[in-house]
Amino acid sequence: MTPAPITLLDAALRGVLLALLLVLTLILGRDRPRLPAARAGVLLALGLCIQVIGSTPMFEEAVPRAWQSPFVAVSVGNAVLFWVFVQALFDDDFALRPVHVASWIAVAALAALNCAVVAGSASVLAPVTTAIQRAVPLVFAVLAVMAAASRWRSDLVEGRRRLRVFIVVTGAGYSLGMLAVRLASPRGQLSGPSATADAVMLLLIVAVVVWRMVRLAGSELFPAAQAPAAIPLAMPDLPPAVAEPSSPAPAPQPPMEAPADPPAPEPDPTPEPACDPAEERLADSLHHAMAVEHAYRSEDLSIATLAARLSVPEYRLRRLINQRLGHRNFNAYVNGFRLAEAMAALADSSKRELPVLTIALTAGFQSIGPFNRAFKAATGLTPTEFRRKKLAES
Repeated sequence: MTPAPITLLDAALRGVLLALLLVLTLILGRDRPRLPAARAGVLLALGLCIQVIGSTPMFEEAVPRAWQSPFVAVSVGNAVLFWVFVQALFDDDFALRPVHVASWIAVAALAALNCAVVAGSASVLAPVTTAIQRAVPLVFAVLAVMAAASRWRSDLVEGRRRLRVFIVVTGAGYSLGMLAVRLASPRGQLSGPSATADAVMLLLIVAVVVWRMVRLAGSELFPAAQAPAAIPLAMPDLPPAVAEPSSPAPAPQPPMEAPADPPAPEPDPTPEPACDPAEERLADSLHHAMAVEHAYRSEDLSIATLAARLSVPEYRLRRLINQRLGHRNFNAYVNGFRLAEAMAALADSSKRELPVLTIALTAGFQSIGPFNRAFKAATGLTPTEFRRKKLAES
């Protein structure tokens, strides 16, 4: 029997979608294979490949439910992977924890059990387990949005920021939309037209992400485009304790991120246009707030609160820190000042009895864990090792 046009269209769309998902997997795995966000993205893309195959109408009709259960388990578990991916994408300090693995295993096991045993049976557990499974996409979509909403403003690269928001909004919207469709479908299965619409929506989202990642050179999607450069074990240039706000000299910046566009080795003989006076004033105000007033010591400092403190629109401050000072992430910019102060305190022989936790909290870190990770990434040593080395040299 000749396949119906809708079946051929569905197969063609799924073939293109699978190809794009594999391209996305290659991009994520190639650019930053050790980064948690890249690893979570690879797992999510591969999970979506299995979901695309398992949600094909012919597959759902022809394959026994017991054989469908692994595909259903992975498909439902993708909601957990999406939550993990969003957390890793927006959190520089993200680390995979047992709760993430346990959540995926629990969700996948529940979905597999429902598909292979409970669904269609007369068990009294069927309504309960089915309701829990159907709530999974809603719960983890909300968790993903909450994780992104708490951190999205710290990204200073506008193109990357828009892509991250697009991934969260469309991913959550797709999850909730398809949940509504399946709730309205018999036995939760998609009919021919709704299955094709499912493939079309996912194809559009993946196509935009792949296209934007290619334009953003792939790795720029992630929290840190490059591994942080190690700070020399000699004492860093610390933010001055007292500085004149009107000083014409450029403000020293913490050694956390290299400028995105380093200056050319030879000067251009063409006279440079005069600097924007408003930007110069904002740069001076920012330098005074950070180096003199030690605004970075505030635990709840954000791009929004700092902009309000300087009485400027948030976009102007974001543009200054990114384009003029060369920083891609606000938290990394602030942590540069915090680490510099902590390093000075750890190297000070008069403070040898001061606990490391006290030094970290005084510099503005909220807890010892993020401080230790940031310090080790910047120096290659733990705070205790750094203190021991510097005091031995003094």
